[in-house]
Amino acid sequence: MLIRAGYEMVFDVPSPTPMLLMLALRPEREGSVRRPGGMRLEPEVPVDRFLDGFGNRCARIVAPGGRLTIWDDLVVEDSGAPDEQAPGAEQIPVQDLPVGVLTYLLGSRYCEVERLSDIAWSLFGQSPTGWGRVQAVCSWVNRHVEFGYHHARPTKTAWDVYTEGNGVCRDFTQLAITFCRCLNIPARYATGYLGDIGVPPAPHPMDFSGWFEAYLGGRWYTFDARHNMPRIGRILMGHGRDAVDVALTTSFGTAVLSGFTVWTDTVGPEALAAPMGKPEQPGQSAGGEARHLSGGGGR
Repeated sequence: MLIRAGYEMVFDVPSPTPMLLMLALRPEREGSVRRPGGMRLEPEVPVDRFLDGFGNRCARIVAPGGRLTIWDDLVVEDSGAPDEQAPGAEQIPVQDLPVGVLTYLLGSRYCEVERLSDIAWSLFGQSPTGWGRVQAVCSWVNRHVEFGYHHARPTKTAWDVYTEGNGVCRDFTQLAITFCRCLNIPARYATGYLGDIGVPPAPHPMDFSGWFEAYLGGRWYTFDARHNMPRIGRILMGHGRDAVDVALTTSFGTAVLSGFTVWTDTVGPEALAAPMGKPEQPGQSAGGEARHLSGGGGR
């Protein structure tokens, strides 16, 4: 299966402003790229590329004053298989976990483990351990949190999602991550592309998506509290402790987002020879100033 994926972001920047960008695929996903893209900036500016502490591919720029457009368009190959299911995957005792996994048991900016610990144990303490417990968390969050773009705000934490009972996909994800950590199951935030492949088209414009990974049986598995079902065609861009670590853009000054479009569609082999560029389709426009543009803000 071939998937065309890309984005276009338009910023209005009053004066030169440093920005961090996390808009590339994870290094381990690069091998599936069949028509390379590559971040484009209009106007062109110098780009300093680096790997962050989580192994995500990032870039640093100084946005010039005026209008800045950032875009990419690529084609990747995907197996077409849904997310792997492993009902027998067991929870590993904390004392036996790899050292590098331990940080994903701790609280973070949007995941308040201490505040939700007693609640998590009261809700899930009697559920089967391992895979069954993580799935119980996903099912509970999916049932008890109402989805809606009008519920989104950049400061919303897992505690807020629990008490308010609403949010967008990053909120579903961060509440599920927090519950897992409370239950001594390492969990990390993941973001990337997720199109409507094998499911009815969503009524909302395409957006980047947020899901999470739980460490069970010695490896990471994908879970999705927002959709609560195996999905096809996830294209991973980054992972970290919560949405802060995988912010698509971070500006150190004023940068107003005046246009935002994402595309993720299955295509035929002819797409491999097609020129790069934004496809002809209705886009999603978003406005407003934000220090962080989070991965997985909506769908």
